[in-house]
Amino acid sequence: MKEGKVLLIGRPNVGKSTFLNNLIGQKVAITSPKPQTTRFPIRAVYEEKRGKVIFVDTPGIFGKTKDLLSKNINKKTLQTLQEKVDLVVYMVDHTRKRDFEEARVLGLVRQLRVPKILVINKIDTTEGTFLPQYEFMKDEFPDNFEISALYNKHLPPLIDEIFALLPEVKESQIVNPTPYPLLNLDSKTFLGELIREKVFLMMGEEIPYTTTAVVDEIAERSDQLTYIKARILTTSNRYKKMLIGETGRKIKEIGSYARKEIALATGKKIYLDLTVETDPHWQELYT
Repeated sequence: MKEGKVLLIGRPNVGKSTFLNNLIGQKVAITSPKPQTTRFPIRAVYEEKRGKVIFVDTPGIFGKTKDLLSKNINKKTLQTLQEKVDLVVYMVDHTRKRDFEEARVLGLVRQLRVPKILVINKIDTTEGTFLPQYEFMKDEFPDNFEISALYNKHLPPLIDEIFALLPEVKESQIVNPTPYPLLNLDSKTFLGELIREKVFLMMGEEIPYTTTAVVDEIAERSDQLTYIKARILTTSNRYKKMLIGETGRKIKEIGSYARKEIALATGKKIYLDLTVETDPHWQELYT
């Protein structure tokens, strides 16, 4: 049996969370095309007959950080790099140019004294590729794979190599079977993340980075109905007005999409009581 901890690392939006969701077989990390989607490390377990892999999905590392939120995200990622891991999966996006941000991530990966795998993601996209800029990495990382996390392409050979590089453990050393999948998030945090994902997907470029979602209450009203009270926090009344929308249309849309996904995940009827509040200091409290 194989068992170990695998660190997923890369720039923002390279597809780490998409890879993890598709591998696990259900959503464990929210995704969107925008930076700052993943804001804290997420741990999830992939388990099969060969053994158990604890994946640690880190937030993407920003090259330059000006706002408090980005600084806090980088800080949490750097703290995660201090943890003991057995393997590093370094993911890059060939559709984006190599720049200072990529160089910084590569420098951090080079400092980690464990086996490493280079994964070039989004290989389903052939237009606008900068793949030649990443070719030199294949010499530095002999274990390298080209995958499409979005379309589940070429994942089995990567998983085979992950298991090959993980340490062997005796069955007697495995204390308890692990629930599948195992997440390091409580219910309120995970539901808040699902709501925040809908804000990222449904609002413009500027608003998502000024917002977070907080779940204050989860109550089982009956065997079928779950009541959830949640708030979207934003930094100014201008953004609050945009999030609510004319006659409340936008917040109703966000709430409707979030409620449907929560209902699908839980198998229960959901009543989502969702409001928007202005809090200029939310980044100090919730990151």
